[in-house]
Amino acid sequence: MGPLNERKGARGDREAEAEAALDELYITPPADFVARREELATAAKADGRVEDARRIRAARRPTLAAWTANLLLRSRPEESRRLLELGPALREAYRTLDASGISELSEQRRRMVSALSRQAAQLARQAGHRLSAAVQQDVESTLRAVLADPEAADQWAGGRLTGALTPPSDFPTGTAPPSGTSRKPARPHAPPPSARTRPTDELSERRRQRQEQLDEARKTAEVAERRLHGKRAEQADAEAAVQRARDRHDQAQQQVLAAEQHLEQAREELQRADRAQREAQERSRATADALARAEREAREAAQAVKRLSPRKR
Repeated sequence: MGPLNERKGARGDREAEAEAALDELYITPPADFVARREELATAAKADGRVEDARRIRAARRPTLAAWTANLLLRSRPEESRRLLELGPALREAYRTLDASGISELSEQRRRMVSALSRQAAQLARQAGHRLSAAVQQDVESTLRAVLADPEAADQWAGGRLTGALTPPSDFPTGTAPPSGTSRKPARPHAPPPSARTRPTDELSERRRQRQEQLDEARKTAEVAERRLHGKRAEQADAEAAVQRARDRHDQAQQQVLAAEQHLEQAREELQRADRAQREAQERSRATADALARAEREAREAAQAVKRLSPRKR
């Protein structure tokens, strides 16, 4: 293998490592997400994969419902594949107004969503999280969105949801039309022959406008809810960062206190050494003085002996 192919292979291995790390991260329980994200990013950076570390640190923590949906996808691949395959068939049946197909596929949808929702709750429970009724509804909403919306299906198939998905409001959720019937565009009404129909037309118009306003309000609420989920995840990340900073501050403060204690001990030892040095110097001077006196006395005694000794003739 040439150098170019070797570089391409190494780059491919690094990308695969980053993708595997992200896949693991999005099935990590939300409570452990931030800590695990930091571990994976630190490991990537230590390995020289700075860009991978940046990607990992940029990952947003999923909501409990989104994590459950990711866990379901990874843990039940066969059932998840069947759900993804049912979506296009169901949407095509509604598009072509196939009454028998809609009836059969809608029943499959109901069964599959119910079964997968229960499996998701069981998986979450096994991982230590008991889902509330609201979170369970978000999981079911995500599964229905996967069936109704191709974009939602692609997002879920990626296995990295950060928030619950919502099915489009214009996708039918009821039963199919009666067998043997078909939907036909309504034939335009002729202009009202008299003023007697005008109040009815005005009432219908008001109802239509109200329905449009309701649909718009629902869309706005859905967008706001998704934004809220995102902000909650960001807030959780920020709180985790604050806690990490506090931990580092406490650790540094303990190190400073320990250093100050060592410094105080060193200063006391220096003072004791100074005193010992001064005392030793004083003893040395006293000893030197005593030695000088002794030498002088010895010389004087020797001279006295010499004077007093009889001279030899």
